[in-house]
Amino acid sequence: MAVVKARSQDIDMLARLLRAEAETEGEQGMLLVGNVGVNRIRGNCSDFKNIRTIPQMINQPHAFEALQHSLYYQGAREREKRLAQRAVNGERSWPGEFSLWYFRPGSFDNPGPCPPTWYDQPFVGRWKKHCFYQPTVKECENIYNT
Repeated sequence: MAVVKARSQDIDMLARLLRAEAETEGEQGMLLVGNVGVNRIRGNCSDFKNIRTIPQMINQPHAFEALQHSLYYQGAREREKRLAQRAVNGERSWPGEFSLWYFRPGSFDNPGPCPPTWYDQPFVGRWKKHCFYQPTVKECENIYNT
């Protein structure tokens, strides 16, 4: 059962984002990107107040670098659609389970260390090249209650 509303075109859109943002991080990395996206929709906190749909979340200004690259605009593949549906269904994994942000420090070939905070949120963990940041319960209670 979905934890956020998603039409088939929303699943396709999210699938394209997962691939464009984290294809080199494998299926788990793409699922973690989905976790962050779903958290932004469910959270109604921080920079994500009044974000209620997948298109709003993806198209929020400056939210995802992948929208600037051609990979995002290619067709969604079945593997990524399945991962997007899993995220929409509420499957969560550490370190993305409560995160609102992720960041890849350094260059593509030479990842750097994770900063201790990102957008004033504490570092919670790393998956391959991406660092994940989650708010405190006080900052974003909704993420922890859903």
